[in-house]
Amino acid sequence: MLRNQIDKIRLLFHKDRKSYLCFYRILGFYPRSVELYKQALLHKSTSLRSEHGRPINNERLEFLGDAILDAIVGDIVYKHFEGRGEGFLTNTRSKIVQRETLNKLAVKIGLDKLIKYSARSSSHNNYMYGNALEAFIGAIYLDRGYRKCKKFLEERIIEKYIDLDKLSQKEVNFKSKLIEWCQKNKVEVFFELIEQTMDEKSNPVFQTEVRIEDISIGAGTGYSKKESQQNAAKTALRKIQSDRTFIMTLHEAKEAIHILSSEGDAQSVPLDD
Repeated sequence: MLRNQIDKIRLLFHKDRKSYLCFYRILGFYPRSVELYKQALLHKSTSLRSEHGRPINNERLEFLGDAILDAIVGDIVYKHFEGRGEGFLTNTRSKIVQRETLNKLAVKIGLDKLIKYSARSSSHNNYMYGNALEAFIGAIYLDRGYRKCKKFLEERIIEKYIDLDKLSQKEVNFKSKLIEWCQKNKVEVFFELIEQTMDEKSNPVFQTEVRIEDISIGAGTGYSKKESQQNAAKTALRKIQSDRTFIMTLHEAKEAIHILSSEGDAQSVPLDD
């Protein structure tokens, strides 16, 4: 209680009262370090640098927030679904922390209006809002600690916007999402069964690899071919979302295949006498 009074008094004399109040409306508590939250909403496309030449953006906070989010959502899901198995809990957690869900949540709490970015980056960065939410969670953790961060997620996110029981029943077809992405980007995708083994109870276990333009992008296991394909597609989608280098490699491979194909067609055309 005393701490809240101190924070309110600090607000009266804060040089950046507007930002202070803005974050208070989202958080439900007064931030101690406004600069952390500002940085959480700073996309790398702004190309800002410190006086020492270091980039100033939200990528490091996003990394931290991703880990904290996984831990807290895992805690919440574990306690909510008492007695449920590891696979169910992992699947339910993934539905909450996936970028599509985080994007929607970021918009619901108003982060999308606060993110600073270069206009040219907005058209192709589909995960900017979700990434900013992760960075925001990282900022809360550094500013106020794990307990306050968990309270924010429980009271301001989960209770207001997520029905855990309903969400747990929702099927996410990762394979369809990956195929849709590949069709949109005009690249070929293949699912190949690379191994079939037995677990300790003699149940068959399948391992599937996903290849895009003949580049391995992920593998997954499951107790059926379908499950292994879904898990492989899930891994592939995560890599597409997080690994910018892979996208460049993919485009280079696609261009190389196009060139080889063109050369082959040219050689097959008979020359005139």
